[in-house]
Amino acid sequence: MTIESAKALEFRVTSDAWKNLPKMPETEYPGTEGFIGDVYENPDGSPMCSGYFELRHTDEPLYYEYEYDEMKVVLEGEFLLENKETGQKIVAKAKDAIFFPKGSKIYFSTPDYALAFYTGQRDATLL
Repeated sequence: MTIESAKALEFRVTSDAWKNLPKMPETEYPGTEGFIGDVYENPDGSPMCSGYFELRHTDEPLYYEYEYDEMKVVLEGEFLLENKETGQKIVAKAKDAIFFPKGSKIYFSTPDYALAFYTGQRDATLL
């Protein structure tokens, strides 16, 4: 075992990262109010990114096509999720875990407000 491999690795804690998330571009997500931001972008070469996604009620759903596998945990509110290709519709509520396989085409909406934490197996440039 080398000295470098024996070095203890430190974990990270980031507070309040869910506050003041950047708004998703109106040009890509017209008529919606989605906010998203990575907290950790491929830390130490990890193949994962993680952060927060917030959605506010609008008349238009937010459409997102996944180019990577992602998991979300709903923290507050509820998401109405629809995959029009498969006909699948479900309501994901606080404390529910969600998995979106790469290639999923999802319409997100909410009756009021929803906040989730996500982890995606992707490069930071794909957000």
